[in-house]
Amino acid sequence: MGKSTLINRLIGVKLSIVSRRAQTTRHQILGIYTDARAQIAFLDTPGFQLQHSSALNRAMNRTVTNALKEVDAVLLVVEAAKIAASDREIIAMLPKTVPAFAVVNKIDKLKDQKLLLPIIDEIGKTFPFAEIVPVSAETGAGISDLLDSLVAYLPQGKATYDEDAITDRPERFLAAEIVREKLFQSLGEELPYGTTVEIERFELDRHLRRINATIIVSKPAHKAMVIGAKGAKLKSIATRARKDMEQLFGGKVFLEVWVRVKQGWSDDARALRTLGYN
Repeated sequence: MGKSTLINRLIGVKLSIVSRRAQTTRHQILGIYTDARAQIAFLDTPGFQLQHSSALNRAMNRTVTNALKEVDAVLLVVEAAKIAASDREIIAMLPKTVPAFAVVNKIDKLKDQKLLLPIIDEIGKTFPFAEIVPVSAETGAGISDLLDSLVAYLPQGKATYDEDAITDRPERFLAAEIVREKLFQSLGEELPYGTTVEIERFELDRHLRRINATIIVSKPAHKAMVIGAKGAKLKSIATRARKDMEQLFGGKVFLEVWVRVKQGWSDDARALRTLGYN
């Protein structure tokens, strides 16, 4: 539905990873927006898992539930084309103690903009939203309107973060996410769900970052899939990840990537904690 793309557009930096595959986000990521009027801390959470019940999915659901307890407003991102059944399930879970905004994304994909009004009307009947804001995270349309709406509803207070801060996540975490994004983008729907990335080495030598990343898969067959014929797939993933890291970190990166089989990791509570899934 473009949730992570929306966060990146709001922050002005590619912070959250994106892919065409659903449920790409697995960790909560803080994105910080600051202008002359306000500072807004956005939490990009995983999508709520309604179908699977592994330890990994339960951990992600806890992340969403805990986030809802501490925020000053909720943004629910839905596609302009339709309200899915899963959207209605999530809407039923929204707290009524804080303002909730329905962000109707991908308005640029509508063949006829007249279709937008019935969709907004339908969304308005599902929940007492503070506002319903149509946007395109891809083109930036409606983003300034969304920010204006949020500033009007959020409580006043002192800025928590430095003016130039964009996140509280360390570069080590962001490096793992970038490699994972390239996995999603390279393999698409073929990528097994039980795949993650661990950074085993992250050293800063002046302006050079030396990073060793391990792609963890749950089956030997998945390892071959990630490596590809003569290592071509893995090489492509590593090259694209390195270029994105250099752009985000503002310096040269020496990146090495391996693939390791770790069966059952997504249903192992200890392994999940080691990999940062709380």
